[in-house]
Amino acid sequence: MFDKIAEVSLLYDFYGELLTNRQRDAMQLYHEENLSLSEIAHEFSITRQGVHDALKNAEKALYDYEEKLGLVSKFAKTREAVVQIDSRLDMLIKENNHNTGLINKLEDIKGIIHGLDE
Repeated sequence: MFDKIAEVSLLYDFYGELLTNRQRDAMQLYHEENLSLSEIAHEFSITRQGVHDALKNAEKALYDYEEKLGLVSKFAKTREAVVQIDSRLDMLIKENNHNTGLINKLEDIKGIIHGLDE
C-alpha cells in the first residue's frame, strides 16, 4: 500500500486522537519533529527503551484501529474511484465536444469532484 513511514503517518492522521496522550506525543515528536529516541527520552525523562516501547505500542494500536474500522482502506478506495470517475468525465467531454450543454454539466460534476479535496 504505502511505505512503512507513510503508512504509519496516514494511520496517525486518521486515528491519532484515539492514542493515549503519551503515545500521541511520542509519535508527534518522532514522526513529525524527527527527534531521535534519545531526544524524546530526555524530553519525557524516560529511557530510550521506554520511548521505543511507546512508539511500538502506538503503531500497534493504529494498525488495530485500521483492522477494526478500515477507514484508511476506504479512503484509498474512494480516492481511486474519484480518479477513475474524473478520467471518464474527461473522456466524455472530449467525445461530446459538440454538445455544449452536456459539456457544461460534465464540467460541473468535475468541479464537485475537485471540491472534495479542499
